[in-house]
Amino acid sequence: MSIADKRYKLNTGAEIPALGLGTWKSSPEEVQDAVYHAIKVGYRHIDTAFAYQNEEDVGKGIRKAIDEGLVKREDLFVTTKLWATYAERVEENLELSLKALGLDYVDLYLVHWPIYMNPNGNHPLFPTLPDGTRDLIRTHNHVNTWKAMEKLPATGKVKAIGVSNYSVRYLEQLLAEATIVPAVNQIENHPALPQQDIVDFCNARGIVITAYSPLGSTGSPLLTADPVVQIAKKRGVSPATVLLSWHLARNSVVLAKSVNPDRITANRNLVELDADDLALIKQYSDDLTAKKQLQRYVDPPFNVDFGFFDKTYK
Repeated sequence: MSIADKRYKLNTGAEIPALGLGTWKSSPEEVQDAVYHAIKVGYRHIDTAFAYQNEEDVGKGIRKAIDEGLVKREDLFVTTKLWATYAERVEENLELSLKALGLDYVDLYLVHWPIYMNPNGNHPLFPTLPDGTRDLIRTHNHVNTWKAMEKLPATGKVKAIGVSNYSVRYLEQLLAEATIVPAVNQIENHPALPQQDIVDFCNARGIVITAYSPLGSTGSPLLTADPVVQIAKKRGVSPATVLLSWHLARNSVVLAKSVNPDRITANRNLVELDADDLALIKQYSDDLTAKKQLQRYVDPPFNVDFGFFDKTYK
């Protein structure tokens, strides 16, 4: 079995494929073909979200693959996410996503962010205040959203529930009142932003980490970083392959985002990194963390804008 076909067991007993296709910022015109091609070359995990505004075309790519007999629905693991303007209308948002995807159920449904935006604001996805900041509902308790999420598995429309962009502080708040432990926490994760405290916290509690932006954010030096390039030469692969493989070595799920057929195919050519490889990358991560080259604020008070998505390369 290829390392790209690796799977992890969730706390529900279901298995999640370790490599998934990410679809954020993939236009509706491109994503249908990308999803179809990904399934054709072996991907079995597709990640999307209501906020990406491409669920309908993601669903068309899935349907095409099923109709052509490439897979059955039960062969696929489909993830989508509850949007922040629906934090108090959980079932309504799920129904919208299922309708757009053309599916009877999703394998994983995530709370996209631990915040709540004005559902009656001036924009259906990103309502803003007159000063341009996000129109957040300051009194919202994200734990109430989770309690509504906990009702979904019994409907048969959701196989597992989880969270996204949750820091340790938010996870602690949730777990103190949760009946169901999240199956997954999807976070930005790569050697320039290892977020080791969150990874360790989740690993200790059986919460699987899913990494998005695995090659780094805009301005990230990862693809040209000396240790990554060194390992890539040693393994005879691309730096991107090294960075994707790093997550599987950490027992995390990784989302490889692309609409380019050749790149989608190449992203399955993962390799086993050894202890020396991981030590090189860890030293690089530790050095960046010490220099605070990438700052990310993951614990916003409820009276500020999206501070936990502020990122600064220095």
